Amino acid sequence: MNRVALPKSLAHRCRGIHLTTWKSFGNRCESQVQGVGPLGSLLKSRSVIRFRGPDTLKFLQGLLTNDVRRLGDPIGDKTENLPTPNVPATSVPPIYAALLTPQGRFLYDLFLYKPPMRDTKLDNTGTAPESNSDRPFHLFADVDASVLDELLQTFNKYRLRSKVDIDDVSSDFSCWQRYGDGLPQKSSQVEEPEAASVGWGAGVDSTAMSSSHGSDSGWQWFKDPRLTSLGFRGIFPSNITPPLIEVDKETDEQNFLMWRIEKGVAEGSTEISKGEAVPLEYNLAGLNAISFDKGCYVGQELIARTHHRGVIRKRIVPLRFLDNDGKELVSKVIPGSEVINTTSGKKAGTVTTVLGCRGLGLLRLEEALKGSSALSIQGQEDVKVVASRPDSWPSEWLQDHGQHAAFA
Repeated sequence: MNRVALPKSLAHRCRGIHLTTWKSFGNRCESQVQGVGPLGSLLKSRSVIRFRGPDTLKFLQGLLTNDVRRLGDPIGDKTENLPTPNVPATSVPPIYAALLTPQGRFLYDLFLYKPPMRDTKLDNTGTAPESNSDRPFHLFADVDASVLDELLQTFNKYRLRSKVDIDDVSSDFSCWQRYGDGLPQKSSQVEEPEAASVGWGAGVDSTAMSSSHGSDSGWQWFKDPRLTSLGFRGIFPSNITPPLIEVDKETDEQNFLMWRIEKGVAEGSTEISKGEAVPLEYNLAGLNAISFDKGCYVGQELIARTHHRGVIRKRIVPLRFLDNDGKELVSKVIPGSEVINTTSGKKAGTVTTVLGCRGLGLLRLEEALKGSSALSIQGQEDVKVVASRPDSWPSEWLQDHGQHAAFA
């Protein structure tokens, strides 16, 4: 399958620059996805795993930061969609969660998906529920591909006698993201369910016909559980292109990375420092990855203590890199660079992620607020750093630091 980096209208705006790789795109630093309309990216940085067995929920509930029990709750008579051969009667939205060290430091993040049960799906005639609904309970998860083997080893270490199997199914399934301007902001967790679903039998609509015929499971776009502005996420069979992905709107994953950077959202064990990061400093509570009511899990003590103390002095924030004339600088900063307040001479924080002239940084809010116009890269004082507050931040995150207006 040929992949295009950006739609034609966008390529025209980029004045003929070849956009099939991010390297050439990175030579220009304006956001290329603003105002373009919905784009879709295959997330090669994510792999898909499966948890299967009667102890799946109990096993994950004792490990992960979020409350996964709702993935097993009976839905009762409530229906979200009109049952058709292409759409389940009910859908359970995915859950974002993390696995921590016993000391409460970040290890891995996961997006957990519950595939619909067969008794919520019509058979291939479209007239009756499917039979044979006795297959084992199972969940899918998309995880950071760069730490896949290590992640599987860690989960298997905790498995002990639990009746749960953990498998890598990346060859069969892939993770996709649909994002950009123009996506609906509906309250429903599922986008356009009839068009956004595949795999519901032979009597499907034309949008999903080629990919759904003969499949025994349903696959849908779900609202990203972290922020509405991040768009829609889903896992789909690897041999298909998901519905609603127009041929000229499939784009490189690096564009989604830029979209996340502008929203101040880190993802995976590279951007969120494995074994070191404090989850609350990376805004995981604000991204719906942490439940403070669920009970015990690995690393809970530090999270609960920090949360109830109420003050988070450092947070991950979006950054821009400029020269002394205010022009954006590309490829001048690397992850790990220290940010200093040139007025006070104090260290403000560290750059964690860089793409072109944008990045993410873990900054002390006091220094960032006091000196948002005086931040620079240590050893590169000609590289100015502008930190901004994402629109998704609640105001109380800054109340303890006083100076709301000082944050760009």
